[in-house]
Amino acid sequence: MQLTFGSWRAIANPNRTQGELAPREAQHLMALASGMTAKEIAREFGVSVSTVRHSLKRIYGRLGVERSTAAVAGAIRRGWIAPLALALMLADLHGHALRTRQPMRTRQQSSSTYRSTRRDLGSVLA
Repeated sequence: MQLTFGSWRAIANPNRTQGELAPREAQHLMALASGMTAKEIAREFGVSVSTVRHSLKRIYGRLGVERSTAAVAGAIRRGWIAPLALALMLADLHGHALRTRQPMRTRQQSSSTYRSTRRDLGSVLA
């Protein structure tokens, strides 16, 4: 069974044979890959945060990882989830990534040396 969420697609098996993802686990993993937190995932799918965390821990255990980024990378390597090709092609056509960050604003550096300017007084000193 193929599922999509955001710019991700997943292959899930309701029977869960051979270590594959259950449909709910696939949804949670795609949302995690999209950059959502457990709280946001819970709100999106109408389940509790502990349910999402439990689902993600099962996925982590199945993949043998401890972190979300490693879980997403492992799931991509196993072919459980993949970014939608259309979304990647559109981003490439526009010449930028799907999610870009604005550059951080930094305070302008001021010179540490004091530089005074002398005004031309003209005929006052003459």
